[in-house]
Amino acid sequence: MSDYLINEIFYSLQGEGYHAGEAATFVRFSGCNLRCPFCDTRHQEGVRMSVDGIMDAVRRNPSRLVVITGGEPSLHVDSALLAALHEAGKYVAIETNGTHPLPEGLDWVTLSPKSGMTEGGDRIVIGRADEIKVVNVGQPLDPYFDMPQRDADTLMYLQPCYVADAVRYRGNVADTVEKVKRDPRWRLSAQLHRYLCIE
Repeated sequence: MSDYLINEIFYSLQGEGYHAGEAATFVRFSGCNLRCPFCDTRHQEGVRMSVDGIMDAVRRNPSRLVVITGGEPSLHVDSALLAALHEAGKYVAIETNGTHPLPEGLDWVTLSPKSGMTEGGDRIVIGRADEIKVVNVGQPLDPYFDMPQRDADTLMYLQPCYVADAVRYRGNVADTVEKVKRDPRWRLSAQLHRYLCIE
C-alpha cells in the first residue's frame, strides 16, 4: 500500500485498558466496517499519507508507544508501516474489532468485540488478543470468556458505554462497576481521558 487514509495523528495519554496512563502517539485510520451506535470517533474523513509522512508525524513525539486505532485500523495497516515503526524503535499496539486479519509483528493487540454490530455478521477472525476490552451495553458477559482469542494471559476489561447524557452515563458507570465487583475476572477500563478532559 503506497498511502493510507489517516483521520488524525495526535500525542496524548492512553486512557483505556492495560496501557492506561502511558504517553502514546495515536495514529487513527479512517473508515470502519461496523456501524456501532455508541461509536464516539469521527473517522469517516481523512487525508492520504505515505509511510514517510506518518513517520514524520510520529517522530515528533517522544513516546515509545504508538497506538494504531480507528475506525477499524486492520482494514488499512500493513507490514510496511509496522516495519517503519519498529525501525524507529516504537512499540506498536492496535485496537481492533477483530473482524479483519491483522498483519504480523504487532506488539500488543486489544480486541474490542462489537457483537451484533457488523454488516453481514460479527465473526471474529483474529487469532490472539493480549487484552479483550468490552463496552458494557447490558449484553451477557459470560460468552467473552469462551472466546478462542482468549487464553490464560489475556486481560479482560469491562468499560462503561459513554453517552452524552450525564445521568445515563453515571448509571452506565455504576452498572459496570457492580459487574466487575460481582465477577472479578474483569478489570475496569475507566476511559481516563474523559475524566481528565484530554484528547
